[in-house]
Amino acid sequence: MEYNLADLFESIVDVVPDREALVYVDHPGTGAERRLTYAELDTAANRIGHHLLDSGIRPGEHLGLHLYNGVEYLQTVLGCLKARIVPVNVNYRYVEEELVYLYRDADLAALVFDAEFTDRVAAALPRVEKLRHLVRVRTAQPGAADVPATAFTDAEAAGSPERGFPARSGDDQFIIYTGGTTGMPKGVMWRQEDLFFSGLGGGAPTGEPVKKPEELAERVAAGGFGITFFPTPPLMHGTSTLTAFIGFNFGQRVVVHRRFVPEEVLRTVEREKVSSISLVGDAMLRPLIDALAGPMKGTDCSSVFSVSSSGAIMSETVRRQFLALVPHVMLLNNFGSSESGFNGTATEDSGPERGFRIRVNSRTQVVDPATREPVAAGEVGRIAQCGHVPLGYYNDPAKTAETFFAKDGERWVLLGDMATVDEEGVVTVLGRGSQCINTGGEKVYPEEVEQALKSHPDVYDALVAGVPDARWGNHVAAVVQLRTGAPAPSLEDIQTHCRGRLAGYKIPRQLVLTESIRRSPSGKADYRWAREVAAEADR
Repeated sequence: MEYNLADLFESIVDVVPDREALVYVDHPGTGAERRLTYAELDTAANRIGHHLLDSGIRPGEHLGLHLYNGVEYLQTVLGCLKARIVPVNVNYRYVEEELVYLYRDADLAALVFDAEFTDRVAAALPRVEKLRHLVRVRTAQPGAADVPATAFTDAEAAGSPERGFPARSGDDQFIIYTGGTTGMPKGVMWRQEDLFFSGLGGGAPTGEPVKKPEELAERVAAGGFGITFFPTPPLMHGTSTLTAFIGFNFGQRVVVHRRFVPEEVLRTVEREKVSSISLVGDAMLRPLIDALAGPMKGTDCSSVFSVSSSGAIMSETVRRQFLALVPHVMLLNNFGSSESGFNGTATEDSGPERGFRIRVNSRTQVVDPATREPVAAGEVGRIAQCGHVPLGYYNDPAKTAETFFAKDGERWVLLGDMATVDEEGVVTVLGRGSQCINTGGEKVYPEEVEQALKSHPDVYDALVAGVPDARWGNHVAAVVQLRTGAPAPSLEDIQTHCRGRLAGYKIPRQLVLTESIRRSPSGKADYRWAREVAAEADR
């Protein structure tokens, strides 16, 4: 047995076959749900894996998951892993041109898609020569385009329920496409063994990683825990799928919703006695606060012991608001990426005054991007990680050479996040280098300005971007969404509020009010949109 995700999952199934593994809640308000034990989920995955092999998809070929959250998503990922087919996530917000790019860049041989996306798939299909097998989840709506796809239910029925797959390897791949904030999406190629240790904590995210693959099932068989994990962002984003697999590696229960609806999330938390919620920053935590303070007031959240965020930070202001409603919960700002997995968790003293500070693992350093050597305490560098890191970007040798390198006999990945490190080894994350605003020779990282803006009582959400400026090179622009019913502040009001929290050169010189802030379905910031909005308003 190797550190292969399918092997590890099957080892868990064999020790707790009758334990509930997955609870799925469909459209809000319908009451529709599905519950699968570990044995049932294993059988369901076997059926899809065998269907794909029987349909001519070969081990090592790539399958796209163009789906909303659902049993079918995790079932298909597991089926791919069992059959040694490489799963590839597809952002369901993409339109035709973006889909054509991703389908082709990823060399998809097969696609499992939600019926709601039939017309988009049909539009892209003629330009994607290698895509030869399609499976559609749910029934297409009347008038939808004609796509030669097998119904998911028929695929399940046709596939064998038994395992019977060829031997697998820790070298088998898992690809996570990451959109980032600029450019086209890139496929991060992970060996499954590396992903197990870097993205899944080696079977023990907060403890000692396992020393052999068999130890994972031994720990589950020994009992303990009783955790219900609830990844609330879309599974198409790596952090949610990895959270689900962490739950499976513990032999625990995973809950998923088709979409994020705050009131339904809270109903599920109460009904299913959820222990651990994962989300993405203020964009998801704020709506939960609004629901808890309003229509869902009194919801029993006593089972929840942690709420964790990856991909965007929970600001200090929003954290305080949540803890005023649910004071017993531990809030964790985790730091990681599709290229590195998990790097560390924010310290207790993180906040507007000291910045986003994390205690990193032993494999993480802050390095000079040119020499790739560690920087001195207090100097600015980029975060890098060694050891269990990805192989590179699929189909992109140029970007792979920029981001991945070898040093002292180890593989390294150089992240886009700028940071400093202090004498005790605590890292302060400044922000993405690509979003850094150079104004009058000073560098401003949007995240710290956004934290100051969100502490204003009338600000619901905010993004910060640089706008070309004849005098300063660029000036700091704040794109702000106000709370419902809040009076519109002036630029001077915002500047006065920020002045006691930020150095003068970081204070916004432009204010743009918008009805809503554009983010990805998982809550990640769309800085390209923010720059365009601010630049247009400045004309």
